Amino acid sequence: MTSAEEREEGGPGPGSEGPHGLEGRHGGVMDRALDLVAFLREHCPWDAAQTSRSLIPYLLEESHEVVDAIRADDPEALEGELGDLLLNLAFQVMVGEEAGIFDRESIVARMEDKMRRRHPHLFGLGSRQDWEVLKAKERTGSARVLDGLAKGLDPLLKAHRIQERVSGVGFDWSDAGGAWAKVAEELEEVRVALEAGDGDAVEEELGDLLFAAVNLTRLAGAHPDTVLDRANRKFHRRFDALEDLARERGISLPEATLEVLDGLWEELKGRRTHGAGDPNP
Repeated sequence: MTSAEEREEGGPGPGSEGPHGLEGRHGGVMDRALDLVAFLREHCPWDAAQTSRSLIPYLLEESHEVVDAIRADDPEALEGELGDLLLNLAFQVMVGEEAGIFDRESIVARMEDKMRRRHPHLFGLGSRQDWEVLKAKERTGSARVLDGLAKGLDPLLKAHRIQERVSGVGFDWSDAGGAWAKVAEELEEVRVALEAGDGDAVEEELGDLLFAAVNLTRLAGAHPDTVLDRANRKFHRRFDALEDLARERGISLPEATLEVLDGLWEELKGRRTHGAGDPNP
């Protein structure tokens, strides 16, 4: 959680016996994580000083590292990163308990209640319904459809969630065909803005194009973050291969013309087409 320079350790370790050890405390897996955090906050000045806000950077970092391990298909790394993420979640729970804001029982109870509402068919509470439709029904009073979206969401993910929300109240294309037509329409509007040399219009139309492309991705049954990450990784692999090929042929990238580099790129794409190179397109 922290570096040696940031923390001054003192007292017995969490596995030791005695009044400050963890032996004999709660036995559940989540309780063990919470007991570990309680122990750290009792005996480590750095951990004791942390607040929900001060821990945000670590929570975000560990979340990204979990995603990296999943995408790398690395079970060993994933196991470790999930442990780090669990530790950060346990810190948030413990800080809330200490402040009397909530406790582990209230958190789990809210989670259970929500899952029962969202899966009524599994708990004998009604028929199966669309997730976003159920969420829309839960909103009361003056709550708007798009209220409650996390402010810190990446714009790409936020576009996806906005579209999911409005789809839940019926504002959606019936299939990907309508979304495709919208992408074509927005693409043409970008072309017109570019030809007019209107910078503000270009920026606005490019935003509309990206938003429409996210909608097309959703209606095609994919997630924009997943498909863009795949495209990024594919380009990364191919450009690494381009650099290797250029080095083999004594070509300097900064000095090479676009025509030369494009020729190398097309050569590499041709190798993939014929079964060589880029094993994970």
